[in-house]
Amino acid sequence: MSLTLQDIDRIANLARLELKPEESGRMLTQINGFFGIVEAMQAVDTSGVQPLAHPVAAIQDIALRLREDVVSETNNREANQRSAPAVERGLFLVPKVIE
Repeated sequence: MSLTLQDIDRIANLARLELKPEESGRMLTQINGFFGIVEAMQAVDTSGVQPLAHPVAAIQDIALRLREDVVSETNNREANQRSAPAVERGLFLVPKVIE
């Protein structure tokens, strides 16, 4: 896939950008270069390759440092809601803004 200068002009218009002709040409080269890289990556046969959990796992064994999933703070809901103008059953009540 490659873009044309007309495509760049349309994209710039949609993004509300004012590009000079030399900037449009530079953008065309950069974006088409990006598409070239994507096409080269898509051409690589990755069947049978297992996805990595972490990029460093390709070169060394790593152990993910996960913390225990435990509650570490006390429930302060009532104290936090004391200054609210309206609360019902532990929920903040707000005025309807969308009809």
